[in-house]
Amino acid sequence: MNTLYANLLKHAEAVLSGGNITANNALALSEAEGSDLFLLCALANKIRETFTGNAVDLCSVINAKSGGCTEDCAFCAQSAHHRTNAPCHPLLDEDVIVEMAIRREQAGAKHCDIATSGLGYTGDEPDFQHILSAFRKMREKTSLKICACLGTLTEQAVRALKDCRVERYNHNLETSRSFYSHVSTTHGYDERVQTIRFAKQAGLEVCSGMIIGMGETMAQRIEHAYLLKELDVDAVPVNLLSPVPGTRMENQKPIEPLEALKTFAILRFILPDKNIRYAGGRENGLKTLQPFGLVSGLNGMLIGDYLTLGGQAASSDIEMLEALHLSR
Repeated sequence: MNTLYANLLKHAEAVLSGGNITANNALALSEAEGSDLFLLCALANKIRETFTGNAVDLCSVINAKSGGCTEDCAFCAQSAHHRTNAPCHPLLDEDVIVEMAIRREQAGAKHCDIATSGLGYTGDEPDFQHILSAFRKMREKTSLKICACLGTLTEQAVRALKDCRVERYNHNLETSRSFYSHVSTTHGYDERVQTIRFAKQAGLEVCSGMIIGMGETMAQRIEHAYLLKELDVDAVPVNLLSPVPGTRMENQKPIEPLEALKTFAILRFILPDKNIRYAGGRENGLKTLQPFGLVSGLNGMLIGDYLTLGGQAASSDIEMLEALHLSR
């Protein structure tokens, strides 16, 4: 029995028994190639099944305010620092937002996220009050679990969302602290972490994940995963970078599909009981290998369109789940 094979089994057994693996052990898992890689994925799938069952959480996002963002995130089509063909519009009318939410529920989503471009809110802005009103109407007219993705927030703004019965706050840190300077220079990492802490303290679930394929190393993805573990986030969306013409990352080489699957599996070893989910970029990044993500540790997915890119039909995603005998 080779050493890597033995270590895969040893670390999987440790996690399945309720233990943890170290960052060094997680990095060692990334050495898996060929049949060992597929064993890693199968073991991650066993961990996922053990801790979270066979239900896949489906969510959808509404791009309620698009473009014109003052921040300089290198990957982002909505940044005013870039010239892209991404849609640009002010905050949508609240009734339009609610109608979009109704359609997403009809398509199969269980969660629905209102997302807006920009740095964030203090809680006093007219736009923020408008968003709160839209959430109240969504609560009246749908059975959706309601999420928000509004950038950095003050403690006051977080409390207002909680009072409005928002259940989950999405605030992706995007990458590790050690790689963050390659992504953004106009706002800091600590203020983003603080928003997550405010949301957790208020009793909201937190959805915070990453974009992979921006040039970061596997060690940096693992570094980020352990911060998410420390912050005790509830859901971890994993985006695959889709290089957008006009952004600073337009020439970034796309991540290899098997590298993405390996990343999903290692995340499951680190975060055995969390909701680790497909987010943007899976269609182009994985193509025909998309189903493999759901048997490599993932137990959630964003369905339908993304913020500025179209996604595949929700019905195709549901067919994929049914073919894998996964429920929703």
